[in-house]
Amino acid sequence: MSIRLKRAYDPPGEDDGYRVLIDRIWPRGVGREAARLDVWLKEIAPSDELRKWFGHDPNKWKEFKNRYFQELDERPEVVEELMKAAIKHSVTLVFAAKDREFNNAVALEEYLKERMKE
Repeated sequence: MSIRLKRAYDPPGEDDGYRVLIDRIWPRGVGREAARLDVWLKEIAPSDELRKWFGHDPNKWKEFKNRYFQELDERPEVVEELMKAAIKHSVTLVFAAKDREFNNAVALEEYLKERMKE
């Protein structure tokens, strides 16, 4: 399984494989054609309430991941869809957050890798 992360504002690369936008909101200023996405999985993004509560505050990171993982556990069909894609292809999780260290893509990658071990 190959999963990589890329900001929506970074140019798509030939080695990106299957590109999946994992945000609930479309990235501001990015055109649909320029994004070169294979799919937009809004349903896999954190809830609006959780996203607003977190606010990319590193002090809330551990609790954000716990809450987000609970939300993902409640959406097995969308998680399964992404896991199947990751088994077949290299997958790039596309996100809009400025913070490359504390964001839903980093948390989702961790969640998926843990699920693949099971």
